[in-house]
Amino acid sequence: MKEKIKGREELHRIINDLKAKGNKIVFTNGCFDLLHVGHIRYLEKARSLGDTLVVGINSDRSVQSLKGPKRPILPEEERTEILSGLWCVDYVTLFDESTPLELISSLQPHVLVKGGDWAKETTVGREVVEGSGGEVVILPFVEGSSSSNIIETILERYEKRP
Repeated sequence: MKEKIKGREELHRIINDLKAKGNKIVFTNGCFDLLHVGHIRYLEKARSLGDTLVVGINSDRSVQSLKGPKRPILPEEERTEILSGLWCVDYVTLFDESTPLELISSLQPHVLVKGGDWAKETTVGREVVEGSGGEVVILPFVEGSSSSNIIETILERYEKRP
């Protein structure tokens, strides 16, 4: 499924062609470090909002700046490949910036999707998408499903005790 992984320029051309054919483009982004059921449900719902789902993934450097030096657990090459293997994901691209604003501005998606841990008013790229007639959709957060919870469970269960 590596053919789904695109650089920014190639993806820009592909998305413009799809838009010209009338496809509704949905965009979301995240770290997607340690994929879990919350991610899967979220991505499937995001895909149902249009014809093509594009997922922007934070680069390793970007994840470290957001979550600290011990993250990500999985390197960007693995995270992009894992996401590209999902039926609901049409294209995957990396971004190195701290936010996806530049990528969203380039792609101009019809729908920008974020999880319930975000507020619509503070969603990065909202002004760009709404300014071009698109919409921002906040999907419900799946309680208890997070990469941080998985890491904590592993540490608790496998921590060596004296």
